[in-house]
Amino acid sequence: MNSRSWDEIADKVRIINFTEKFDLLIAIANGGIIPAALINQRLQLPIELLKLSFRDETQKPIYGAPKLMEEIRFDFKSKVILLVEDRVKTGATLNFAKQILTTAALIKTFAVNGKADYSLFDESCFRFPWNL
Repeated sequence: MNSRSWDEIADKVRIINFTEKFDLLIAIANGGIIPAALINQRLQLPIELLKLSFRDETQKPIYGAPKLMEEIRFDFKSKVILLVEDRVKTGATLNFAKQILTTAALIKTFAVNGKADYSLFDESCFRFPWNL
């Protein structure tokens, strides 16, 4: 399993080239919260939480499909959004989130590990430094 350090991830966040000017960061809770905070040190944007659930802490699906766990209470209509997740395995959670946020002007995705519009790594075995 590849273990990455805080510094290695933070360094990659500092140099990633975002080509859009985002209005809002939306972190998929809970996994996207720490990556969104790291990105926000650079972009200084409002952060909102999209509370979805699909997998447990061992990355095993607990539902047949992602579920919205709490009503959305923030405005995203006509905004350019960076949707932030820690890990993307199948893309189901990101795709579900994009379906929910259809009135946004544009949605780009970010993952620390996995396939997204912006990602830092794409490795089959990956350990986050914040998972002790």
